[in-house]
Amino acid sequence: MTTVADVPNPQVPREALRRRTFAVISHPDAGKSTLTEALLLHARAITSAGATHGKAGRSGTVSDWMEMEKARGISVTSAAIQFEYHNAVINLVDTPGHADFSEDTFRVLSAVDAAVMLVDAAKGLEPQTMKLFAVCKQRGLPVITVINKWDRPGDTPLALMDEIQTRTGLLPTPLNWPVGEAGDLRGVLDRRSGDFLRYTRTAGGATVAESVRLDAAEAAIEEGPAWASAVEESELLDAESQNHDSELFLDGQTTPVLFCAAVANFGVQQLLDTLVEFAPPAEARIDIDGNPRTVTSPFSGFVFKVQSGMNSAHRDHVAFVRVCSGEFRRGMIVTHAATGRPFATKYAQQLFGKERTVTDQAWPGDIVGLVNASALRVGDSIFEDERVEFPPLPLFSPEHFRAIRPVDSSKHKQFRRGIDQLDHEGVIQVMRSEVRGEQAPVLGAVGPMQFEVVEDRMVHDFHADIRMESLPYQVARKTDKESALVLAGTRQVEVFTRSDGTLLALFSTPWRLQAIAKENPKLVLIDIANATADDFM
Repeated sequence: MTTVADVPNPQVPREALRRRTFAVISHPDAGKSTLTEALLLHARAITSAGATHGKAGRSGTVSDWMEMEKARGISVTSAAIQFEYHNAVINLVDTPGHADFSEDTFRVLSAVDAAVMLVDAAKGLEPQTMKLFAVCKQRGLPVITVINKWDRPGDTPLALMDEIQTRTGLLPTPLNWPVGEAGDLRGVLDRRSGDFLRYTRTAGGATVAESVRLDAAEAAIEEGPAWASAVEESELLDAESQNHDSELFLDGQTTPVLFCAAVANFGVQQLLDTLVEFAPPAEARIDIDGNPRTVTSPFSGFVFKVQSGMNSAHRDHVAFVRVCSGEFRRGMIVTHAATGRPFATKYAQQLFGKERTVTDQAWPGDIVGLVNASALRVGDSIFEDERVEFPPLPLFSPEHFRAIRPVDSSKHKQFRRGIDQLDHEGVIQVMRSEVRGEQAPVLGAVGPMQFEVVEDRMVHDFHADIRMESLPYQVARKTDKESALVLAGTRQVEVFTRSDGTLLALFSTPWRLQAIAKENPKLVLIDIANATADDFM
């Protein structure tokens, strides 16, 4: 085991141990952005929580910064937020909930060490919840499950535990247990201490809801049958060995469970304490060759997101880098693994939603924003001294396709710049063909809402109104030049060149693809990536 004395800079392992880097994930409308705000509020990182539903007296959420997000009350892009809590440094990444943005969520899950899964108490495990559980299992991420909205009518807690175990294969190990049925929340039973944490309300949930802690005897007097029922059900969990075991949790066999009401900020303090106590710190990351890059190795990191237009005062774009090892120092010269060229890190920032502050240092587990890093693309690795490259982030197979043109031909420069930037960020896949011409690119997306983001960004960020035309294709496959010549003359098929040079054949339906492949078995038709939206999201 590496000790502080064994490494050149003993601060690296100390700081890595302090980091807790996790993503908040959920099915849409489970309360993800609301929980993010509540976490910041309880950590005293903000003084008043925002809301996605626009209650009077509450501001907009920190993590939802796009105009489209504010208007709809949904998250369509990921946001990184760092804050300190007790002696830990929390790196929280809020993710899109909608399945149309699953590619962004997958990238985020490649950059974190744990996940907080939010489940609606009334709806249980919804389709996107199940897909996200599968992603976490595939990536080996430990998951803390939070049953949200317990202040509203919902399912019984035992039924929810049974559903989690049956459908995910994870053994739920509740750390607290609700006192009072869903919709009549009195508080929670702290299963480790046996105490009662009484639910207190605040005006609109905009400020911290302080819990009142009572011992079991006091709780029995105050809550009577509701307390007795909670104790009895907790004892049933004991009998089934549904108690937290850190080793099994980190091994992906169990999931600690907490009950809360995020909109009222109740139960959030326990979640923060649980993250600090049980979530893994920054540890060695596996490189492209399958070797672990220890946190004490020289600096390395990888880009999991590129974003522009985060702040109207800054007309630039930011590469989000997960620090994997060593010490990051602003101004250091690193090597871009994809090109072998040196790269200066003069403009380095910590992120708090869309807000930025200059950072001089960062440590394993941290997320650093490199500004105007135009050479960096999603999935790129950077390093100092010892070369390392981390596994690439796969592209999902697009299932929706639209041709796009500028409304005003005189704004073609803005149009081209916008499309190139959105392609660079990985918002959509951009394809062109000789038949359609350079001026009429085709966009490929996992879900149709991605096109709405494109339209919104093109108008607000690049001042170029666009016109879109839906194309009658459902399936894309990689191909080669010889096969492209054969396919070019085939009905219900069109061949394009993606911006990275890859040849893509688009087919009207999966059945049309099967028929053509059967008629021409020598054609090269390859799935775009090992990871597809259906496989992982």
